[in-house]
Amino acid sequence: MSLPLLLFFFQFLSPSLQQFPRPCTTPDVLQSKRCCPVWPGDGSVCGSLSGRGFCQDVTVSDLPNGPQYPHSGLDDRERWPLVFYNQTCQCAGNYMGFDCGECKFGYFGANCGERRESVRKNIFQLSVSERQRFISYLNLAKTTVSPDYMIVTGVYSQMNNGSTPMFTNISVYDLFVWMHYYVSRDALLGGPGNVWADIDFAHESAAFLPWHRVYLLFWEHEIRKLTGDFNFTIPYWDWRDAQDCQVCTDELMGARSPLNPNLISPSSVFSSWKVICSQPEDYNQREVLCDGSPEGPLLRNPGNHDPNRVPRLPTSADVESVLSLTEYETGLMDRRANMSFRNALEGFASPETGLAVTGQSLMHNSLHVFMNGSMSSVQGSANDPIFLLHHAFIDSIFEQWLRRHQPPRTHYPTANAPIGHNDGFYTVPFIPLYRNGDYFLSTKALGYEYAYLQDPSQRFVQEFLTPYLEQAQQIWRWLLAAGLLGAAVAGIIATIITVACRRRLKRRKSSAYGERQPLLNSSEEEGSTSYQTTL
Repeated sequence: MSLPLLLFFFQFLSPSLQQFPRPCTTPDVLQSKRCCPVWPGDGSVCGSLSGRGFCQDVTVSDLPNGPQYPHSGLDDRERWPLVFYNQTCQCAGNYMGFDCGECKFGYFGANCGERRESVRKNIFQLSVSERQRFISYLNLAKTTVSPDYMIVTGVYSQMNNGSTPMFTNISVYDLFVWMHYYVSRDALLGGPGNVWADIDFAHESAAFLPWHRVYLLFWEHEIRKLTGDFNFTIPYWDWRDAQDCQVCTDELMGARSPLNPNLISPSSVFSSWKVICSQPEDYNQREVLCDGSPEGPLLRNPGNHDPNRVPRLPTSADVESVLSLTEYETGLMDRRANMSFRNALEGFASPETGLAVTGQSLMHNSLHVFMNGSMSSVQGSANDPIFLLHHAFIDSIFEQWLRRHQPPRTHYPTANAPIGHNDGFYTVPFIPLYRNGDYFLSTKALGYEYAYLQDPSQRFVQEFLTPYLEQAQQIWRWLLAAGLLGAAVAGIIATIITVACRRRLKRRKSSAYGERQPLLNSSEEEGSTSYQTTL
């Protein structure tokens, strides 16, 4: 197929909040509100001729939200995606994508019939080549414009009912940065600086963990398509009991610059990266959305934060305490929730007591504050690639909790959570559409696993045996050449020794034939050398 090559040279598909399929950004589509593109594989809408999917009306949940957001009809995200589209592709079987042209997570092959489990590894257990490949993939995504998606640069009310679309291009990596900004941005109420800040469709409530799970899966999926490396997985950073930023080296995510402690070392490729969506106060004042324009260098100064807010990084004991909490959500299901696993893991409640706290950033939140830079602002935090390593480990803790407590889907709140967080609410703003509750399930069902959660035999193979086999595979030609050369040298040496021994033995035999009697004992002229020692 030509699609992988096209993606390699131009960019990979990226789903991001308010990240719109190009075919769905035209005036005709926006005015009809029908986002049902043609699948190029068979030339039919949603691949219907191949049985991949069909165009269907979007039905959103009408169950009540919590009191945190008291407005209605002011924000494009409120009943996602109805402001923009009321029809999208509904994919069948193992197919997914805005045109049903992709495979669901965990499935591969032309007809999406191959089931495969991928393993996410500790970044420190990657081989040297795997680490270098990961860094190069990040940079490729940062510098490649998405051929399939665009971002919206204005609210729908500014588009004259869709007749004047407001969209722009963006790179694959920045698409995901923009997504994280858009899902957590303030609601614009009209007038300079007039916003509602207590609104976030991916944080501070139940969807925090499912939303970021989908986010990482799509990011991983798109990197595979961009590079053609369908074995790629996002590595994680196990920061339990860490005393500093262990991944902040030039071999990994970039060391501290010796010239400016807030910048990345010039020896790292990340020193040249520019951030986007890092000025939310300015956007609010100007009543605009982030348009993806570069806004300065990537900032990071780990450890030089307010120690009163983050006294230390989380420990193994902290993680275990959080895992012991049995309820996923409690109370108002926001940052004030007590004894809530989600709230404790997100970092708004004490891991020791489970009670909500103010003035401190714990667990997940503590890593963001500790980095003391671009990663410390919610809306712009995904600019720092450490974000991926951190959230992969957070996702693994979520997975531990699911396996330990095995909650049914009914454990996830269906109503009265803050807007955007109920089970039936579509995750803002993914297209294709997914409900929050769809990802309140084990990674096993989604086709991936974490190396440190495998059983001991699998873990040994993944963490110890596989890296050595991969390295051997990469240098087998050199090993073979060295073996052949060694054998040749050994053969030459053996031949020389054999010839020399034969000549020496021949001379001695000639000398022995001249004697009148055998040399049964050493003579005085031969000193102390005996027959036995001669042999």
